[in-house]
Amino acid sequence: MSLLALEGLEVAYGGIRAVKGIDLAVEPGEMVCLIGANGAGKSTTLRAVTGLVRAAAGSIRYDGRDIGGLRVHEIARLGLAMVPEGRGIFPQLTIDENLAMGAYARGSDPSVRADREHVFHLFPRLAERRRQTAGTLSGGEQQMLAIARALMSRPRLLLLDEPSMGLAPLMVERIFEVVRTIAAEGVTLLLVEQNARLALEVSHRGYVLDGGLVTLSGPARALLDDPRVREAYLGE
Repeated sequence: MSLLALEGLEVAYGGIRAVKGIDLAVEPGEMVCLIGANGAGKSTTLRAVTGLVRAAAGSIRYDGRDIGGLRVHEIARLGLAMVPEGRGIFPQLTIDENLAMGAYARGSDPSVRADREHVFHLFPRLAERRRQTAGTLSGGEQQMLAIARALMSRPRLLLLDEPSMGLAPLMVERIFEVVRTIAAEGVTLLLVEQNARLALEVSHRGYVLDGGLVTLSGPARALLDDPRVREAYLGE
């Protein structure tokens, strides 16, 4: 059974359909990417999965359960977390306080402390600055914090929306090293990424969205070699 399954998903803003009836599945333990041009419907798809926008039609099933009618916090409690485009950290709070917010739904779970130390191991730079106000961090450090905060909820499925946006190449490389580590630790990932080559290189499978529709899908390696993808998204 797929961990996440979208069937005929449609999402509209006003009278404009941003997503026009897509089917998509993510199996447990996979990393799956969505690639496509700006405005293709990638981020809208993630927002629909997390309940930030409502589906106009179709179904969203997570771990076999229809979650289309649930509220955002109810979905989060099921083990689904998203790192949004733009990071969405709490800028007035410290790194430690941001991480505490990520673990808020876990209450007094004694393993929270160990998980905090684990994310500090993944991101040593955050450990060095743990009492620093998040809004004073660099863009790359804020992206690290956004991922670390999401991990504090112990997600089974982690959605990443444009994690490389606005970052220097060395920082992108570091972020994706950690993404690979997270995947190797058993977290299932659904990735939206503007760098199509990088997204396909780290993923098991991929979907190409164009104008709110899935136009291609398959193993990531096959998509990397597809001349249509190479011309449209890899600059070849």
